[in-house]
Amino acid sequence: MSDVPLTDLDAPPPARTTFTRGLGAENPVLVQALGMCPTLAVTNSAVNALAMGLATSLVLLVAATVVSAARHRIPTQVRIASWVLVIATLVTCVDYGLQAVALELHAELGAFVSLIVVNCLILGRMEAFASRQPVPLAVADALGMGAGFTGALLVLGVLREILGSGTLFGVAVLPSSFQPWTVMLLPPGGFFALAAVVLLRAAWPGRPAEADR
Repeated sequence: MSDVPLTDLDAPPPARTTFTRGLGAENPVLVQALGMCPTLAVTNSAVNALAMGLATSLVLLVAATVVSAARHRIPTQVRIASWVLVIATLVTCVDYGLQAVALELHAELGAFVSLIVVNCLILGRMEAFASRQPVPLAVADALGMGAGFTGALLVLGVLREILGSGTLFGVAVLPSSFQPWTVMLLPPGGFFALAAVVLLRAAWPGRPAEADR
């Protein structure tokens, strides 16, 4: 990360474009390959994937709002330390909140909730966008990136849970004769599922070849 002065970009993109690029052209998981640790670790079920995606998105949204609002007041020399402090505070709030309302789910996610602090998606959006744009655009960017991240995790979680357990959100969806693919619940299953989704996305009919560049 460079130490260039943090000034607003000359031609900020429209809010709609800022939002939609996180869903497709700049999807954090399927295109930028960010946040791979939680992507591969907690997507063994749809519930875990959705919870992690929403927790990360909430932190991203609030952090982007705070950083954008204070972008002209934070000295360049301490900007990253300031952002980490903001993110860590928000993650602590989310961590305790999750413990209070869903203790079993919190135990399932384990240390990965706390590790949101070092998720490169969040710090990267603070450096690349929120610190350089007004609050409305920063919010649009955070919403788009958060939705793209959550959507990708949910797709992986649904795929792995159905194939690995024959259930979806804990409800049986496949016949009792189905033999679960246990490997899909293990770490290698995360790589298999991610590779399959990325391949299908690349081969999607009608998708422009240069759409993500």
